[in-house]
Amino acid sequence: MERKKVVIGLSGGVDSSVAAYVLKEQGYEVIGLFMKNWHDTTGVLKSDCPWLEDRYDAQAVAMKLDIPFHTVDLSDFYRKRVVDYMFSEYEKGRTPNPDVLCNREIKFDVFLEKALELGADYVATGHYCRKETIEIDGKPVHRLLAGSDGNKDQSYFLCQLSQDQLSKAMFPIGDIVKPEVRRIANELNLVTAHKKDSQGICFVGKVDLPVFLQQKLEAKKGKVFKIDEDCDLFKRDWNQALVENPSDEVLEELSQPYYFHPKYGKKVGEHNGAHFKTIGQRKGLNIGGFPEPLFVIGTNVDFNQVYVGMGQDHPGLFRSVLFIASDEVHWVRPDLALKAGESRRLSLRIRYRQPLQTGVLHCREKGIYLVFDEPQRGITAGQFASWYVDDELIGSGVIA
Repeated sequence: MERKKVVIGLSGGVDSSVAAYVLKEQGYEVIGLFMKNWHDTTGVLKSDCPWLEDRYDAQAVAMKLDIPFHTVDLSDFYRKRVVDYMFSEYEKGRTPNPDVLCNREIKFDVFLEKALELGADYVATGHYCRKETIEIDGKPVHRLLAGSDGNKDQSYFLCQLSQDQLSKAMFPIGDIVKPEVRRIANELNLVTAHKKDSQGICFVGKVDLPVFLQQKLEAKKGKVFKIDEDCDLFKRDWNQALVENPSDEVLEELSQPYYFHPKYGKKVGEHNGAHFKTIGQRKGLNIGGFPEPLFVIGTNVDFNQVYVGMGQDHPGLFRSVLFIASDEVHWVRPDLALKAGESRRLSLRIRYRQPLQTGVLHCREKGIYLVFDEPQRGITAGQFASWYVDDELIGSGVIA
């Protein structure tokens, strides 16, 4: 019987290295493919390894495991589909998640196409998540499950994958915990065994965000206003309004971000561009003299204004409802999609590594409202919200 061929994205990190080893041990014909997605160092912090070093490490792993190794340059696709989208979103005052986009647009799209050209039956990555295929009405349905390592579960980053993409996906280390991955790599004497995990933007690295964004977005001085916690804007009666079946009017009202205005606060400093700031941000404000740290609670890119609140428990940082427009809703499991007028209690997440929250998803013609049982800190437009049934991620969408 002919062995199935799997092309694995070898990134030069320990996770994909061990994933390649696991696949080979399972009897697959494994091919390593390194993606060159970014080589511009503008705004990238010098402590980060350049892509050439990552490719060297990936090639060394392939040699050690005795598997073929190839390199593919996808930097044009990455710039157009991920980085240009980032610039566009920040310009609008939103905060995108490039890692989610990279998986949807690059790793499981153009990279998948390159893998298929090499004769691949599947594409594998070193993500900490699992896939399970079941049969419904005689047809295969692919489930995207959380990784066994609760500290490293990366299912959130794959929340935009389709059934077609999942049908070709493999996650060999999804049922292995990180310390065990390190142990295996060390036992195999792989060059990546003790390499630090990558940080920052997928394939770009850790960046000085304002410097990185200034490649296309102009720095503009503006005013920073401090909003006190007793501001009338925060006096919404959440508990009375948030019942299991709230009206459309209540959902619409409570899903709106706070609309701040200079009249609600006082000027406490200046910034270099409202589009460089994001909700919940603390670093980079450079405004002192207060008993507690200041956090960004709102921005207005049209008037180049930034609003801050003092203390990590400031009410301006918290909201209980968010909205996702219908054209931004994605169901990983289309067979579980809600129809307009339906509601369902689910587990919810608005950022990577956030413990799953409980709440209710309300489906309406114009989109989906997520109503959380507990107010959420730092709900940010442009980020992805995802929803789960137990440990299965079944849908996601871009927060409005």
